[in-house]
Amino acid sequence: MVFLLIFVTVLHLVTLAMLLVATLEKSWWIWDDLEITDLWYNCFHDNATQTWMCAATNESDWLQSVQALMVLSVVFSSISFLVFLGQLFTITKGGLFYFTGLCQAFAGFTTFAACLIFTFHRKEILSDSRDLSKGRFGYCFILAWLCVPLLLVSGVLYVHLRKKQ
Repeated sequence: MVFLLIFVTVLHLVTLAMLLVATLEKSWWIWDDLEITDLWYNCFHDNATQTWMCAATNESDWLQSVQALMVLSVVFSSISFLVFLGQLFTITKGGLFYFTGLCQAFAGFTTFAACLIFTFHRKEILSDSRDLSKGRFGYCFILAWLCVPLLLVSGVLYVHLRKKQ
């Protein structure tokens, strides 16, 4: 049981780190090697100065919903971890971590919804006259999709985890 406890804790921390990177980094959509778009900024690489110049994205309702859902998933996963740490010291022997698992599963569902919205409404989100076939999904988008099953699995593991001592 100690191994499962350590595994769930490490899984939770890794997933939380992946969620933070997926939410805050600048690579949800890549137009080419010199231009990228994320949830917050459009960035262009200036070859003369060798720096990235970023401007705020055009706000659309779909983009705001993806932003809100990703922030909400980070918040729920963080709350879940803090509640788990608190329950380790306060829950009675044999108690289950229902609330922790529920928060973690809800974080997974909000990340899932955000990824689905970005996938199916990227034309409205990116609001660019360019052809979307010239771009591709970035690593942050892929990280967000990878977080979905990890969050759901850790939520289920929390629900089945019992405090032994």
